Amino acid sequence: MSHSDDPARGLRRIQYGLFLLMAALGTAGFLIESLWLMGLAAWALIAAGLIEMIYRP
Repeated sequence: MSHSDDPARGLRRIQYGLFLLMAALGTAGFLIESLWLMGLAAWALIAAGLIEMIYRP
């Protein structure tokens, strides 16, 4: 089976992207003291956690 046939690979990419988005938004929100950016970071973390729990590859 090649990597392109692995359906979990796409979910891992989305999950890692959400983790990176969370880190970037959380850092930016902390530096400029913006609660809505930190809130978006929290939602990205929640989405990544749900993917991990539901579609655990």
